[in-house]
Amino acid sequence: MKLPPAIEFHQDIRLLIYRPKGLINEAEINRVIGVIEGIEAATQEPFNRFSDTTDIHEVELNFQYVIQASLHRRLLHKGRAPVKSAILATDSTVIHYARLLALLTEGSSIKVRVFHEREDAAQWLGVPLELLAAKDLDGGERTH
Repeated sequence: MKLPPAIEFHQDIRLLIYRPKGLINEAEINRVIGVIEGIEAATQEPFNRFSDTTDIHEVELNFQYVIQASLHRRLLHKGRAPVKSAILATDSTVIHYARLLALLTEGSSIKVRVFHEREDAAQWLGVPLELLAAKDLDGGERTH
């Protein structure tokens, strides 16, 4: 499966990394959900997720869509092995929607947590911090 530029999948450690930039809207969320569901269907093995939302500058979402998308994922993941989804967020709107996602998936096999620090997300996921480091446009790591 060819992945979009904002998504990496590390098969060896079972981790999907999503780094959206600029605008986040329903079409973008649908795209990443499609990738996740494609990997789930192809591998049948659980994998954790990390979303680095620090480069999102505009949010065009609403509660109804977020609730529907969250419940869709919750239902589709029912009966599967537990996975962790760490969301790194600094924007108040993104934090708000991420917390809603965490609330809506509570009690399901998808464990969502919102983090303000990359280090805390890496520790919770059990992966090296360097793997979650922010990337420049050319794919290199940022120093800040």
